[in-house]
Amino acid sequence: MIYQRIKQSAYPLALIVSLLLLIHAGASAAQAKDEWVSVRSKNFFLLGNCGEKEVRRVATRLEQFREVFSKVLQGVNFNSPVPTTVVVFKNDSSFRPFKPNATTAGYFQSGADVNYIALTAEDRGEQDPFTVIYHEYVHLLVNNTFKNAPTWFNEGLADYYSSFFITDDQKVTVGKPIASHVYLLREKKILPLRTLFAVDQDSPYYNERDKQSIFYAQSWALMHYLVLANGERRKPQLGTFLALLGQNVPVEEAFRKAFESTFEQMEKELRAYVQRDSYPVMNGHFKRKLELDTEMQSGRLSEAEAQAYLGDLLLHSRRADAETYLKKALALDPDQPMANTSMGMLHVYQGRFEEARTFLQRAVAADPKNYLAQYNYALALSREGMDSNNYIRGYKSETVTLMRASLRKAIELEPTFPESYSLLAFVNMIVGDSVDESVSLIKQALVLAPGKEEYSFTLAQLYLRKQDFKAARLILEPIAREGNKSEMRQHAKSLLDQVTSFEARMAPSGINTDPVLIPQSGPGTVTVTMEQITESSDPSSYLREALRVPHEGEKRLQAILVRIDCSAREIIITVREGEKLLKLSARDFSGIDITTYSPDISGEINCGPRKVENSVIVTYRPAKDPARSGGEMVALEFVPKDFKLK
Repeated sequence: MIYQRIKQSAYPLALIVSLLLLIHAGASAAQAKDEWVSVRSKNFFLLGNCGEKEVRRVATRLEQFREVFSKVLQGVNFNSPVPTTVVVFKNDSSFRPFKPNATTAGYFQSGADVNYIALTAEDRGEQDPFTVIYHEYVHLLVNNTFKNAPTWFNEGLADYYSSFFITDDQKVTVGKPIASHVYLLREKKILPLRTLFAVDQDSPYYNERDKQSIFYAQSWALMHYLVLANGERRKPQLGTFLALLGQNVPVEEAFRKAFESTFEQMEKELRAYVQRDSYPVMNGHFKRKLELDTEMQSGRLSEAEAQAYLGDLLLHSRRADAETYLKKALALDPDQPMANTSMGMLHVYQGRFEEARTFLQRAVAADPKNYLAQYNYALALSREGMDSNNYIRGYKSETVTLMRASLRKAIELEPTFPESYSLLAFVNMIVGDSVDESVSLIKQALVLAPGKEEYSFTLAQLYLRKQDFKAARLILEPIAREGNKSEMRQHAKSLLDQVTSFEARMAPSGINTDPVLIPQSGPGTVTVTMEQITESSDPSSYLREALRVPHEGEKRLQAILVRIDCSAREIIITVREGEKLLKLSARDFSGIDITTYSPDISGEINCGPRKVENSVIVTYRPAKDPARSGGEMVALEFVPKDFKLK
């Protein structure tokens, strides 16, 4: 079985447009000749050029799948607050310009503002497009619903449900053996469960072709065993296991409590199940037919609307040819809301912010009740404050006013959309105020999407701003221990290490140990600021203990920060030691440990000359050729003016 997976960054503010081959301009004209219809069901919005009957058939099949899947675990409310749009093409030739590659039968493209499903209604006797769509839609629901969901569970459940089939709108089959998995499990030894459970999205078993096949096959087999074997005895235990993980219980402890078994015991059971080579299938039968047509609303799309949706589909796949369709839509209707929104976001990704504002303002004016237009307008404004390294230096007061107004309007229009809450909290953090409001905003986002680690990480940062270390630790420790991505785990570990080190070094001196951690643009990038300093006989003694210790090959000196020059290629930091100027380089800010122990420094660090020259401790690796460069910057620590390093 071949799955077409399209992955995006965990952080929507750092998206970059990928320039792919442009399609022939004639393709746009050919699409415009089609008649496009729309169908809105309970959980999906669909459009297609294949006729209303066929679009309704696809809508029914997707709703039936969602209904069956929602019953997999009792007491679990699977939810997807981000809307899903489905584009149904009448045949493969119509679908071809929008495929990621020639062999794709259908694909699922996730997004922060909207998810897209694209497929063809034409039956070509090849891969069933619904197989990959079911698989990826399960990921969407799992990622949104479960906190700390293990990767093996996510992939195993997605594969388990990818074989979903329903006949007569009433007879359901789930769990049909996947031939490629069965054959592989016959030939290869299964992984130790400790190895399987340790796999995350950055692991070789998840990404390397020669290793990932056994991971997917065994994840499917384990899920199959837990759901269907032994009279489904393990199925309720699976629900308990996930609930314990959601309560931040460590994996092994949660496993032992839920399954009343060790990894080794379960591994023996799984090995015996696989060796038996006989996989049961769940056949269900609804008491009544799942007839959903009465809940659907249909209509006709104008040519401009159809072109706008096609362009937006390509934009969410980061395709440069999105502009072809969006221009066509705007030529037909200059005020078309979606086309203006999408064109605006395309310009944002290209760094053309003035043009982006024009399109997004037009979108909001054309449809002021469109929450996505309001959200994307605020998102575009938030990107204006970023430099080439995606660092936020701050916002103009008028920009803050516009962003907050748009986001509050978006929340008013659609209170179940979590990204509006998250972005508003982010803006507040950069501005440095409304911390309590931001905590409430992120908590609401987590109610809507409890599985979003990014939201939890933001909440931890906010608790640190409030100096509530206990609450922050409760969030950061499980992310650092078992986060789904190594980058997020590292960010969490970095925050925990900073807090632990700071408290350990400061407590013996009787100094106030409550730092305020000020988030900058990237997760895990923080600055520690002392709000109060208690004088001792040597005011500098406490800082000498707290400063970063130079590693082998590094030098440290006290100097005055003169200026910071930023370019796309590198950052040059100029400091003055006595009468001598020293220029130190870094690829970007993320490679520098930046800390402040001075109450005069907070928030963001701006590029350019310093209006007020600051006293700093600089740690660097000297250059081999001092005539060309002073060296590579490692750490920059702001200290009070009266601090003495020696």
